[in-house]
Amino acid sequence: MKRLTSMLAGTAMLTLAAPVTAQSMQGMNMPGMTTPAKQKPAVAKPKSKRPAKASPVPAKRKAPRSAAPMAGMKGVDNSAMPEMDMPASTPPQAQGAEKPMAGMQPMPGMNMPVVQQGGHDMQGMAGMAGAAMPGVEKTGTALPAGNAPAPAPPTDHYTDRFFPNENMEHGRAALMRQEGGQNFYQVMFNLAEFQARQGHDGYRWDGEAWFGGDISRLWLKSEGDGAFRQGVENAEVQALYSRAIGPYFNLQAGVRHDFQPSPTRTYATVGFEGLAPYMFEVNGALFLSNKGDFLGRLEGYYDQRITQRLILQPRVELNLAAQDVPENRLGAGLTDAELGLRLRYELRRQFAPYIGVSYVAQTGRTADFTRAEGKKPQTTSFVAGVRFWF
Repeated sequence: MKRLTSMLAGTAMLTLAAPVTAQSMQGMNMPGMTTPAKQKPAVAKPKSKRPAKASPVPAKRKAPRSAAPMAGMKGVDNSAMPEMDMPASTPPQAQGAEKPMAGMQPMPGMNMPVVQQGGHDMQGMAGMAGAAMPGVEKTGTALPAGNAPAPAPPTDHYTDRFFPNENMEHGRAALMRQEGGQNFYQVMFNLAEFQARQGHDGYRWDGEAWFGGDISRLWLKSEGDGAFRQGVENAEVQALYSRAIGPYFNLQAGVRHDFQPSPTRTYATVGFEGLAPYMFEVNGALFLSNKGDFLGRLEGYYDQRITQRLILQPRVELNLAAQDVPENRLGAGLTDAELGLRLRYELRRQFAPYIGVSYVAQTGRTADFTRAEGKKPQTTSFVAGVRFWF
């Protein structure tokens, strides 16, 4: 009876243990996975008088978590799956180290990922930057630099399709005049002054007027001086054609006529006038008279602004002669030089009174002619006058 009881107990234990041991993960033959061995049921000893005890179910042993993903399933972490021994993945050297795609290089400012395709290595895309796509023609700024001449400007006008050509020509001419083809004028007296000097007081003027456009102008100039109760000593007028030869200078040619001193002279004139570097106003001229006398003149001045309205103007003028002209009391060489310093205050830009000093000195044969007339070749004058233009 005891033997029968022991056999029934052992059979019952085997029946209970069978479902547990049957869970052997059959059908999951995944590489790198090992299932635990089946546990055999314990056999009761026939000669034992004690009832057989059921063998304890072996404790499940957790497989160590693999730090490497499953082979063939990159990027999938299987460490959380129980009862699986996951072998470490084959190092990149064993699988064929991943290399960049052949013919591909990283573009500037971009990190190209490593790509493995079909077991072939592909290195970064060479020549991506600036590479022309096949079948696409380069245009615009993609063209290489060249030295070909610029295309001719168009000669037709779109509005001529809708309006008569003669009407449009008239309108375009009016537009050109309005936007830069207009005529202007100016009248300026740079000097109009009273001169207080020893012996006898005098006066002096130096002015000009012009009319025309930006390129061509008609220019009139006049200057002279005299003494009270003695009349005009020197007076001249010039009529010139002025042509712009640059943004700052004009070339001038015309005639000059001297009314005083007597006898009068008429000169062919060629000269220049403009703005020199550092804002110096300069002009010069050569004169050839109808008697063959050859003269020259060079003058310049500079406006030094002390304030927006107070301006100091130094001035110099030199006159020369190529030969002696006794009729006009001129000697060869430097005939005379004038140095002046004038301080003006601009009540308006167009009207500015001034005061100053002027020194005139004659030299050489010209000074001898002046002494022969009983006059002094050097003169210092205190001046007061007005500079105006309109």
